[in-house]
Amino acid sequence: MEIRLVQRLAWANKVEKGFNTTDVPLEFCLLNSEVAEAFDAWRRGRQDVGEELADIAIFLVGLAEMVGTDLQAAVEAKIAVNASRVYRPLGNGVLVKDETVPQIDDAHDGGRCGWR
Repeated sequence: MEIRLVQRLAWANKVEKGFNTTDVPLEFCLLNSEVAEAFDAWRRGRQDVGEELADIAIFLVGLAEMVGTDLQAAVEAKIAVNASRVYRPLGNGVLVKDETVPQIDDAHDGGRCGWR
């Protein structure tokens, strides 16, 4: 199932059931709550981790619709940006972007995905 279809279906369900469709800060809080529930399910070894992750996806696509974002296009663009990035390990093993290598960076050019 494509992200755009999931986004439309989740939004239609929100509208049909009378769930929040206008309060963006509330939706971010509810999304955060779903992430916490998924973490708790995983931490406790419960069998419903997949269901909790599905809740996160549903809240996320609903939020995307609420703010007018085509999440599929945004994800596809971000995957392309991430694929072009070059990373280097820090002394503690954490990977960070190698700032010495020119990279496509959507965060610094207003989302146009140009070279910086």
